[in-house]
Amino acid sequence: MSNIAATFSALKAQNKTALVTFITAGDPGRESTVPLMHALVAGGADIIELGVPFSDPMAEGPVIQRACERALANGVGIKDVFAYVAEFRKTNQTTPVVLMGYANPIERIGTAEFIARSVAVGADGAIVVDYPPEECEAFAAAMRAAELDLIFLLAPTSTEQRIEQVAKVGGGFSYYVSLKGVTGAGNIDVVDVANRLQAIRKHVKLPVGVGFGIRDGATARAVAEVADAVVIGSRIIQEIETAGKDGAVAAVQAFTTTIRTALDA
Repeated sequence: MSNIAATFSALKAQNKTALVTFITAGDPGRESTVPLMHALVAGGADIIELGVPFSDPMAEGPVIQRACERALANGVGIKDVFAYVAEFRKTNQTTPVVLMGYANPIERIGTAEFIARSVAVGADGAIVVDYPPEECEAFAAAMRAAELDLIFLLAPTSTEQRIEQVAKVGGGFSYYVSLKGVTGAGNIDVVDVANRLQAIRKHVKLPVGVGFGIRDGATARAVAEVADAVVIGSRIIQEIETAGKDGAVAAVQAFTTTIRTALDA
């Protein structure tokens, strides 16, 4: 059983919804990432998505785009991301870490090297936004052989065929994008999400997390009624932007705590 699967199993036994949180590596500063990862855990995050900075993050709204720009301006790339995970693992060996990003940096170093380095530093999986499931079965198999989970996105427009493909090759959990658009945009229709999750679960037996548009405790709690995990990214990045380097760690921990409290209420 993978670390991600074990985490979901433990949470299910406690009747708890997983809190999955996203930050961009290298934002707001090179030395900020590991303290922010620990702050997320201290605030109650169960899984960390660590964004790999990329110049053309097509699924991201302006908030995470700016985070990528700041990280790239700080000179942070995929090799630094591996180093952050290794540093985090010196004091936290249990919280799953998922590397989230785009195909280009992975293709640049090679899929075999990406897998080897992920294993070496203690990462648990990856979300590669622009790797469609039907085109990366070999990569998914190689990830699975290395006990890493390759997590795929599903959207309101996903066909039944696409859902079946994700069910075939995906691992860890499936990530349902609740909105037709980019991160940080719009408001969630929880009734619509519930209906879509019902259709997804006919094929996907993995836990299903819901992200895009979750900005506060009330929305997180409502989504938790129908999902196995709540995923929050843009709202956390906004906390970082507002607080700046000096205040980011405290602000992120405080905000994450409010979401965890709402989920556990």
